[in-house]
Amino acid sequence: MNARPFLFDTDFRRPQASPAATAAAQEIAAATAAAHASGVQAGRAQAEAQVQGRLSDALTRLSLAAAGLLAQADARDAEREAQAIEVAALLAARIAGDALDARPLAAIGEAVRAALHHLRGVPHLVVRVNDALVDETEALMKGLARERGYEGRLVVLGEPDLLPGDARLEWADGGIVRDRARIEAACLDALGLTPDPAT
Repeated sequence: MNARPFLFDTDFRRPQASPAATAAAQEIAAATAAAHASGVQAGRAQAEAQVQGRLSDALTRLSLAAAGLLAQADARDAEREAQAIEVAALLAARIAGDALDARPLAAIGEAVRAALHHLRGVPHLVVRVNDALVDETEALMKGLARERGYEGRLVVLGEPDLLPGDARLEWADGGIVRDRARIEAACLDALGLTPDPAT
């Protein structure tokens, strides 16, 4: 019979592991730690990808909203510019119309000066104006003819359908027409506006 000594130093609450079991436990712990670290890293990568996707979507929505706001601002600016041009054209037409109504001979004189500059050798010049301006235009024509050295015959005729300030200058091989309505229409057309049919 073999007698075994009583072991007072032995802790029977925890069993003693063998070196193989200890190595296996360490491998399991290392594998668990590696798997945990890999899972955390994959989770972070997935979370970062989700954040990037959300950020990209938010930036896309923001850029579309900004483009929409810029387009609206451009449209408002273009509308304001068109309104400003229209107001300026109406104001200019009104001011020019008032000035022309107040001094219709100024426009006629300008047309006659332009014609006389090139018509020194023409034998006669006919000027058609509004009936009410015949006498004043005749006096103006005589003064301008002397000033420009024109020696041909001057004829001023009254036309009831011509507006004050409008004139038709005619000579043997040409003529000049000063028509307020056509001038205003050409100005409006150059500004990209349509003339008012009421005027």
